[in-house]
Amino acid sequence: MTGLDWLIVFGLNGAIILFGFYRARGTTTSSEWFLGSRSLPWWMVGLSMFATNVDSSDFVSITGTTTSEGLHIMSVHTTGSILGGILAAFLIVPAIYRAGLYTNAEYLEGRFGPSTRVMSALIQIQYRTSVLGMMIWSLYLMLEGVAGLTPALAWSLIVALVLLSAVYTAWGGLRTVVLTDALQGIIILAGGLVVLGAVWQAVGGWDAMLARLAEIPEGTPGLAPGLDGSDLSHVSGFRGRGGDTSPILIMLGWTIIASSYWTVNHTQTMRLMGTRSLWDMKMAAVAGVALSLPVLLANEMMGLFGRAAFPEFVQADAMYPQLVSTYLGVGLKGLVVAGILSAAVSTFDSMGSALSALFTRDIYARFLVRDREDRHYVWTGRWATVAILSLGFAYLPFIMSTSTMLGAFRSLISVFVTPLFVLYLAGTLTAAHRRSGLVGLLTGGLYGVLAFVNREVLDFAWFPEWFTGQWEAFLWSMLFTIAGLILSTWSFRRRDRFAEASGETVAVKPPRKEGWLERSSEELGGLRDHPFDMAPSRLLNPTWFAVALAIISLTLLFGVFW
Repeated sequence: MTGLDWLIVFGLNGAIILFGFYRARGTTTSSEWFLGSRSLPWWMVGLSMFATNVDSSDFVSITGTTTSEGLHIMSVHTTGSILGGILAAFLIVPAIYRAGLYTNAEYLEGRFGPSTRVMSALIQIQYRTSVLGMMIWSLYLMLEGVAGLTPALAWSLIVALVLLSAVYTAWGGLRTVVLTDALQGIIILAGGLVVLGAVWQAVGGWDAMLARLAEIPEGTPGLAPGLDGSDLSHVSGFRGRGGDTSPILIMLGWTIIASSYWTVNHTQTMRLMGTRSLWDMKMAAVAGVALSLPVLLANEMMGLFGRAAFPEFVQADAMYPQLVSTYLGVGLKGLVVAGILSAAVSTFDSMGSALSALFTRDIYARFLVRDREDRHYVWTGRWATVAILSLGFAYLPFIMSTSTMLGAFRSLISVFVTPLFVLYLAGTLTAAHRRSGLVGLLTGGLYGVLAFVNREVLDFAWFPEWFTGQWEAFLWSMLFTIAGLILSTWSFRRRDRFAEASGETVAVKPPRKEGWLERSSEELGGLRDHPFDMAPSRLLNPTWFAVALAIISLTLLFGVFW
């Protein structure tokens, strides 16, 4: 990279980071720091959700996955994202919003008890910091492969970015994060389109790419087993690493992953909870999914063009840096690297603010230090931001040992995240017994641990692939969690009926909210259905936008690329 490229990289990102420090001034109360005083408009939150959703690992890992395995990952950004966005903004988060709560884990205490609240917070911290590890590794690949930095210099720059993100996030809280994310989203969008346009032109367009892929035989280095080049352009072409997995099962697995991301992941639900009204919440989710779709689809297409341009490319996750280095000239290369860094920083700050909120409210203030002044908890959240962002580095050895980063991610997410996703759905949509939540979560989690150990560590001969396989695990995890919920609900209700018949009082405990937790909830103020003086017209109903987006997503998945 030239001096001009570096000027673009540091000029764009430096300006946004400085703006973040500027906007961070004056944030003093917990309602401002954790939820932006619930005053954020839909367009700002939607851009922030997009920037958070499209992190730096997506550019590298999605391109790498389609280079090796094809378009099956499209299910995440079509059926999975729209389903998850609707579940979050139209069903789950409104229940949390109406209750005057700050975190999605706090909701679980009211529904299933304090144990599920703690477990939800811990699971989310583990889940999102593992993604942070993927982002750090993808940044390293970009800085080494595109920028030509030495390992020492690349790691130094990454550590500096993490620290800078932590500092302005810790200072300003959610409002600062959302504002900077909105600006970073514009750079991300521009950088992604520049790469696709350059590679498209170099290969000769879509038809030329398909023709080149058709000439790549099965067994070519870098391709997943059982695939030839023409299989890559179809969602149904990939049938697992063993070649015998149903593409429908793979599609369902990705849909569960994406739905879990939008509902369990407080990095996104925290933004929705900071909106100024329920209408803004729904519109923000639709906007976040809609903006993410073309950029992430472009990343998938990059993998196809990359395989067409370099038929025997072996290191899949290095494909994106390879394309940027080969096909972009002075200035454009700097814009793309600026977009990658913006994507990283926007997700670093989002994770820092969301996960520190979980730790501060759902663990520290709820169980450890229950009633101090508001300033104490704001500072606790700030220090937790720095500590949590540092955890991402712990996952690097595992991520670096896998064939693709998304392979590591897929293997981890079915362990506890999928059971937690079921728990949020059951809490919102069913009458599951209050005490059944912990049973369901542990039942699904124990299966997830067993399947993970069998896949990644010991490979027990007596556990068949259909029971512990990477794709099968998502459905089994859901089934075990549901079974735990149903059986325990039946058992607890039978016990409750017996207790009532015996004259005993069946205690139902409300969520514990006292001291600072209660005072901070009262700061949030009233709930608004919409931000307008009069009810919005039917044309502005978020449901219609969600339906239109769902139709587009299903058409792309099953009608165009299946």
